Amino acid sequence: MINKIVPHLKLVTIFILFYFLNATAETTWAPAIEGNKIILIRHSLAPGGGDPSGFKINDCKTQRNLSKEGIEQSKKIGKLFQKNQIKIDQVLSSQWCRCKDTAKYAFGKYEEFSALNSTFQKQFSGNETEQIRKIKKYINNWEENGKNLVFVTHYSIITKLTNAIPDSGEIIIINKKLQVLSNILTD
Repeated sequence: MINKIVPHLKLVTIFILFYFLNATAETTWAPAIEGNKIILIRHSLAPGGGDPSGFKINDCKTQRNLSKEGIEQSKKIGKLFQKNQIKIDQVLSSQWCRCKDTAKYAFGKYEEFSALNSTFQKQFSGNETEQIRKIKKYINNWEENGKNLVFVTHYSIITKLTNAIPDSGEIIIINKKLQVLSNILTD
């Protein structure tokens, strides 16, 4: 008798876990659904760390780029925004190719914003204070309109703004005071 019940209990347990995990995932979009939030997205999967020597900002062949999985993850990000009916005012991206490609595959159109560029490597770290100042000024001057402002950037920028350390493709939702309201994993 017990041998007949155990498989059914396993199925019930799996169903309950699936239900609650999905219910929790949906609620994490609540701040963005409300609108007037800033949505920070770390670029999708791009194997490696930093950029190779000889890096040129206008030459994607010299940079670390999205993998096939990263391209799919970027498309998934766009689908998640559509599924959850997230209204977007504007999408701004770092000038690094992996960020621009994340924005392109997820949203189609975007504008470059150099303040979102990486400050990870030594040659760029001296720019961090000025870039963060420009981002904060942009956020403060942004007029709330019921939609959300999307920044596609690097973990170094997101961490400096929020103290969060996002995974590739992770979405961090903040308010204008830079308070983290939610985070969503997309891998």
